[in-house]
Amino acid sequence: MRAVVQRVISASVSVDKEVVSSIENGLLVLLGIKSDDTHKDRDYIIRKIINLRIFSDTENKMNRTVVDSSGEILVVSQFTLYGDCSKGNRPSFVDAMSPQKANIFYENFLQKIKQEYPKVKSGVFGKHMHIGLVNDGPVTILLDSKKTCKAKVK
Repeated sequence: MRAVVQRVISASVSVDKEVVSSIENGLLVLLGIKSDDTHKDRDYIIRKIINLRIFSDTENKMNRTVVDSSGEILVVSQFTLYGDCSKGNRPSFVDAMSPQKANIFYENFLQKIKQEYPKVKSGVFGKHMHIGLVNDGPVTILLDSKKTCKAKVK
């Protein structure tokens, strides 16, 4: 599982020119689900998102989490995070989970992260979306559950 996590002042998702979700001060998470992802990958990414210390404290150091900052989280499914451009110029998405399975996995991800932290909103799975954001910093963090020591994931 991959996540692009951006600290934002604001972010929104529009479908057919209508805003379907928006947040102020928090995290925009673009979430890619790989074909072999499991609940361990999900739990790792959720734990990282919630515990990333990328918000400023009183000394202007990144020591606070989204929870500490009472921020919001906007999660948007993005299969293109598994686009492979190593051969040619057209990305291959064979590593991305199939849309039917990914939709179930994405909904499960949302349910689980909301159990951990209720201030979570989402995009619309499978729809063409326009994402608006004001990145704060800019701060952008890349997370990949496959690039971690699996022994540490519980």
